[in-house]
Amino acid sequence: MKKEKVVVGLSGGVDSSVAAYLLKEQGYDVVGITIQFLREEEKKAVDKKGGCCGLSVIDDARRVAHMLDIPFYVVHYEDTFQEKVIDYFVDEYYKGKTPNPCIVCNRKIKWTSLLEHALQIGAQYIATGHYASIVKLDNGRYSLKKSVTALKDQTYALYNLTQKQLSHTLMPVGAYTKDEIRKIAEQIHIEIANKPDSQDICFIPDKDYAKFLKDITGEESQSGNFIDLEGNILGQHKGIIHYTVGQRKGLGLSLGRPVFVIEIRPGTNEVVLGSNEDVYGDTLYADTLNFMPFKELENPIRVTGKIRYAHQAAPCTIQMVNEQVLKCTFDTPQRAITPGQAVVFYDQDLLVGGGTIIRNR
Repeated sequence: MKKEKVVVGLSGGVDSSVAAYLLKEQGYDVVGITIQFLREEEKKAVDKKGGCCGLSVIDDARRVAHMLDIPFYVVHYEDTFQEKVIDYFVDEYYKGKTPNPCIVCNRKIKWTSLLEHALQIGAQYIATGHYASIVKLDNGRYSLKKSVTALKDQTYALYNLTQKQLSHTLMPVGAYTKDEIRKIAEQIHIEIANKPDSQDICFIPDKDYAKFLKDITGEESQSGNFIDLEGNILGQHKGIIHYTVGQRKGLGLSLGRPVFVIEIRPGTNEVVLGSNEDVYGDTLYADTLNFMPFKELENPIRVTGKIRYAHQAAPCTIQMVNEQVLKCTFDTPQRAITPGQAVVFYDQDLLVGGGTIIRNR
């Protein structure tokens, strides 16, 4: 007798393909769905540059579904993706922030669309190839635990998932290392076993964010002043969209000493520069909060915090400033705390929650 029906989000990659295989082996009634994010001309451009959301993704996913002998469907979310992810990305950059569109996409596009279609066809669960594990806590709430391999742990990008989404999600590859997943793919003769992992923002595979922003808005970013922490003018920048906190290269200045971007001020169109020491800070403020083990943070607690995906989580104390804003104080200064990025908190391997950094001082 088969277990419940589960919809697997097939991305055309190794991880989601093996996730579908593992669930089928466990007896689930598996259905594969690929979400179409980009419009036709965008997908063609992505394919040319090796991105992760091009036309080849659908072809790869379809071949995997055929090999596994599971039903396969493509669902279209191009307009929603444009509105909730790309438009958000553009808006944040022009506000002087460095956004993380993948986190927004996970909650508002991937999980929302997969769960919507799963419930429509009578499925109880959705599944992805993310390296994380879902746990149900004693209080009945759901949270995430880090994967068995720290190198591939993806909980940082999933902190914003809702309780409903978590309660209907399976993550079968979270108990494996990447090498183990590739080995399984080879053993079952999945053609994409050695396909490289996607590293870039899917709609900007060449990493030229400034060009993308110019192309999509049709506007040049206005030049302005580089200033130091005392307000002295150091030179001219070519537009705030070209910079992010912690940046050293590409400033176009020769001051006789290394300088780094400390702050971006869209209101005055200024980019603040300082020394490497100035890049470090021990305090940040965040909003757009989401907690997993509890609904709200009532009292200050000790956790570890990550300020970007590749950051080593560091000990800190978090507390609420008001109903919407959280203050995080690290025990030791951290490099390049960047507004727009996510800060994510852990209690050992358990994900506590996170939010979007709004200030770093």
